[in-house]
Amino acid sequence: MLHLAYMAEFPKKLQKKLSERKAQNAFRRLPTPHNLMDFSSNDYLGLAKNEAIYADTFQLLLKKGISENGASGSRLLTGNHSLYAELETRLCEFHAVESALVFNSGYDANLGFFSAVPQRGDFVFYDELIHASIRDGIKMGNAKSYKFKHNDLEDLKSKILLSLQAESRSTDCEVYIVTESVFSMDGDTPDLKAMSDFGKKEGYHLIIDEAHAIGVFGKNGSGIVQHMAIQDAIFARIVTFGKSIGAHGAAIIGSKALVDYLINFSRSFIYTTALSPHTIATISSAYRYLGTQEGESTEGCYKIIFLVLN
Repeated sequence: MLHLAYMAEFPKKLQKKLSERKAQNAFRRLPTPHNLMDFSSNDYLGLAKNEAIYADTFQLLLKKGISENGASGSRLLTGNHSLYAELETRLCEFHAVESALVFNSGYDANLGFFSAVPQRGDFVFYDELIHASIRDGIKMGNAKSYKFKHNDLEDLKSKILLSLQAESRSTDCEVYIVTESVFSMDGDTPDLKAMSDFGKKEGYHLIIDEAHAIGVFGKNGSGIVQHMAIQDAIFARIVTFGKSIGAHGAAIIGSKALVDYLINFSRSFIYTTALSPHTIATISSAYRYLGTQEGESTEGCYKIIFLVLN
């Protein structure tokens, strides 16, 4: 006879919220795995099931003599295995940047950056359609934040002017502007060249989330920022590996000073177990694949689909 364990009574306030969501036909459920054709995931290039990457990952682990299933701890303790340094060096070369720091996910990267970098007295201006992870990171920080109309540079300029005047900006405060290079739901792109020129002229710090551009745009899938050759004007980029790269994790790329700061103050980086050697090896293999002739062909196929759908 099956004996059910005692369960504490579920809070009525929470049950009410669940009931309201069901009534609104907005109740979330985990989907059942299937073998249907994929028109809904972020695996744009099909790399999550790519056999060449799978085999290369296995061979890399064999070559390095790595047989660990997990990282065993945070990167600041025992989890900073040798594959991390190799991947971050590869990311610097691939994305033409000084330094890179790998996080466990894009959510962790955005949470860690925006909760730690903008300081009390600083200002953050974000596109109204920015990803939830960035919004959550901003909420956790101490800077003042304001949204601007989607992809509207003139509204951004107006919001900055009005906000700084109203708040009596001090001489040591910083201004951060954040947007995405490709917005996931709308598929559109802001005028990054004009935005970067504006930020550079005014001394503002521009942050670009390239989650949906990596692997798809730019040489070998390096992203829109490099395609437009404006990487030197960008304070930080967030690149993720759970979309077209077909793996898991993310990285913040920028100056060495930025990476040093994040290692010391980003809580989502400091207080979490590192990614496993297998995950890091998979990311490295996927980046190698993007540089091959077959990888370039796959990227081109997606661009054709993207243009047709838009």
